[in-house]
Amino acid sequence: MKTLHFAAAAISGLLLAACNSPTETPDVDTPPAPETFANVTAERLLNARETPAEWLTYGGTYDEQRHSLLTSIDQTNVADLGVAWTYDLATARGVESTPIVVDGTMYVTSAWSVVYALDAKTGEELWIYDPDVDRSVGVNACCDVVNRGVAVWEGKLYVGVIDGRLEALDAKTGELLWSQVTVDQSRAYTITGAPRLVDGKVLIGNGGAEFAVRGYLSAYDVDTGDMVWRFYTTPNSSKQPDGAASDAAFESIGNVTWGDTGAWTSDGGGGTVWDSIVYDTENDSVIFGVGNGSPWNQRIRDPALGDNLFLSSIVAVDADTGAYKWHFQTTPGDNWDYTATQTIILADLPLGEGGADRRIVMQAPKNGFFYVLDAQTGEFLSGDAFVPLNWATGLDEAGRPIETPEARAGNAAFFQSPGPLGAHNWHPMAFNPDLNLAYIPAQEIPRAYSDSSSEALAGTKWNTGYDFAAGTAVELPPGTLQALRATLKGRLIAWDPIARVARWTVEHENAWNGGVLSTAGGLVFQGKLSGEFVAYDAATGDRLWGWDVKSGAASGPGTYAIDGEQYVTITTGWGSAYGLVAGIAFDDPLPPMVGKVVTFKLGGTGEIADADLPMIDRSPKADVFGDAAMQTAGLQHFQRNCAVCHGELVLSTGVLPDLRWSDYAASSELWASVVSDGVLSANGMVSFSDTLSSEQLEAIRAYVLSQAHIPGAPD
Repeated sequence: MKTLHFAAAAISGLLLAACNSPTETPDVDTPPAPETFANVTAERLLNARETPAEWLTYGGTYDEQRHSLLTSIDQTNVADLGVAWTYDLATARGVESTPIVVDGTMYVTSAWSVVYALDAKTGEELWIYDPDVDRSVGVNACCDVVNRGVAVWEGKLYVGVIDGRLEALDAKTGELLWSQVTVDQSRAYTITGAPRLVDGKVLIGNGGAEFAVRGYLSAYDVDTGDMVWRFYTTPNSSKQPDGAASDAAFESIGNVTWGDTGAWTSDGGGGTVWDSIVYDTENDSVIFGVGNGSPWNQRIRDPALGDNLFLSSIVAVDADTGAYKWHFQTTPGDNWDYTATQTIILADLPLGEGGADRRIVMQAPKNGFFYVLDAQTGEFLSGDAFVPLNWATGLDEAGRPIETPEARAGNAAFFQSPGPLGAHNWHPMAFNPDLNLAYIPAQEIPRAYSDSSSEALAGTKWNTGYDFAAGTAVELPPGTLQALRATLKGRLIAWDPIARVARWTVEHENAWNGGVLSTAGGLVFQGKLSGEFVAYDAATGDRLWGWDVKSGAASGPGTYAIDGEQYVTITTGWGSAYGLVAGIAFDDPLPPMVGKVVTFKLGGTGEIADADLPMIDRSPKADVFGDAAMQTAGLQHFQRNCAVCHGELVLSTGVLPDLRWSDYAASSELWASVVSDGVLSANGMVSFSDTLSSEQLEAIRAYVLSQAHIPGAPD
């Protein structure tokens, strides 16, 4: 690992003293400095709502409402926001981190799980920790090599590393204190989510359900890294006890929902807990969301076609032991990558008897329905579609989807909405408890699911069970891309969970959305794919302010105060699943971008530097070769093996190289050295010799060059 130190405490103190203005009038009390640096305790987290000058945990508080009580920035003055400072995260890959701010220090992560400690008032770098990830593990990351942030507890900082490690650092110096491998690293597990801290335990899940793994949530001792408990989300292949907290749940309700054959018995079944984890303080429960099945296609995963618990479910367990309490499955027998890992929010709403407050759980998962559950029992209270969808006509009285027959129609391709990117993805949702509005970063990104024989997909690294090469052609009919782009929509929805309707909606120019921050100043902040950071009126959706942050702004924003002055901050960086695959969504190539931390304050006069990256030479490096049959075969192999990183139909957004303009495409020998021999493994481009033959490699090259010679973007 690499740790760079800059006498953090001394420098921080000097900078704070030098930048403190005696004319500022605090409207928020800054908590007194504790005896121990970053001494975030259980009591401090329990009372985080009452100390809004800090941002102590991923969702702001244990309830994860992402609603701040700070009011210095409000509807009357938000137009005066300007840049306070920026910090260059030195990456051109995806950035999804929500900044944590404690004791005047900001902690953020960027691509490859690198951790930064910054002075929260000035942006001055204090230290950097690089976990030295082997870049070849990037091939296991379905959705870019991102990281959503850290957790802090009693002077220690915790980060999940993309290769499956959970690490504890000294929050003041960045020194590594302990490192624990949480996964079987011989399988394609990753970690992209932020850890959570509950009473001396650090909670972490994992990702990888696209690549044949078995999901679980684990709790580790904060001081030693020893595992305290683990809850598996799918049974093991023999349906026998694991000696884990989940054993009783599978024996009583889980095992019977799985057959005895199918790909799950070797692949693990999926169900990774890759994002949402919340602590319900009233019921002493950890509530978490569970991901998709592996493979997605249930016919291949489990021919018995049962509900497959606990895929696509919200699960509650005892915080101390991990013992099962309740579950609610949003998509029984998941067949489409409809994860339930999206933001889970806890709140008290007047949904009890006689209008009394009731502790509830809210989620807007991928499948397009907004759910309200009882937090103590998991009882289904309501569920309503928040976007147009065609895979189901509604929910029954128990909350079970009423599926349309076409959604499981087998070999007939069905253009389904939502597609696998979902009606809401990882982007954090927020909730204003004064207005009782949930703010959903929603999207419409449909997809044609085409069932496939296992032979057609044999050897592909992605374990979906669907053939996403079906229906594509080397030469598309005129207007095809324009028609596809018209189906891609993004919006911010203010959802009323009591009235069960959208109170207001803002339409975006791009489908992929940004995370949301709500404040007591009557504001909602959201970033956009275009790089615009915007503030809306929380009650009406009226646009009040906007700023070009010069890179994709998808992360969850945060806010904090130092010396009575409120700041609003966001990490930027263009990448993630949409950034890798969605070149078809754009008429023109995107310019090179870099990730940054961008922090605003009233009257800020700073500037955001343009990306100092060279433009790509967008010209083909060799002539077209091969006949139509060869190029068509290349298209199919590209779509099945390469499109998830290099863009559908070889249309890259620039996060990873656009192969049409690659020098390696000029020569079969150079091409094979990369794709077959893995000479660029250190950059994340591993060998595909185990999945693609030399003939298939050359067919892909023929297809890539055929697309390079189309004038402009394919129509």
